[in-house]
Amino acid sequence: MSRITPLEAPFDPETDEVLASMMPPGAAPIALFRTFAHNLPMTTAMRGWGSYELSRELSISMRQRELVIDRVTARCGCEYEWGVHVAFFAGRVGLTPPELASLTHGAPTDACWRDPAERALLRLVDSLHDTADADDATWTDVKQHFDDRQLLDVLLLAGWYHAISFVANAARVQLEPGAPRLADVA
Repeated sequence: MSRITPLEAPFDPETDEVLASMMPPGAAPIALFRTFAHNLPMTTAMRGWGSYELSRELSISMRQRELVIDRVTARCGCEYEWGVHVAFFAGRVGLTPPELASLTHGAPTDACWRDPAERALLRLVDSLHDTADADDATWTDVKQHFDDRQLLDVLLLAGWYHAISFVANAARVQLEPGAPRLADVA
């Protein structure tokens, strides 16, 4: 049961405008955004940062972005946000079933990770999750593949999706219809 029930349509004009701006044209707003809309000034403030994180301005590739998001949300046990991203982006960025299983339940050392940059990225995400830091060996490894601009994007992307996971988990946002579950990729 949701702890904060997502708003339902019809929305007041201001809420409708904010929610519409957060979705692709014509798409109904997802439950998480309708939950955020209980605090419209916060939602409006978040919109800019969230848009940046999913934009082409982000200095890492869409695939790398999704590796970070899927790993963070899986490690946080955030089935809601993990499912939204897997449903919408996994196919678009070419994630294979073994890669999805590894992102969800495995490790950066799994055989499916052949690209050293992807392995380093996943090790960094795991280190951030486990220690809120990166040891020198992890940092040295990831610096071989990513510049300072990219690393700042990765660090803030991981933190952003921790925050999103906190909200979705604590508010008990219900899964989107048809979204995969963490156990689906065991």
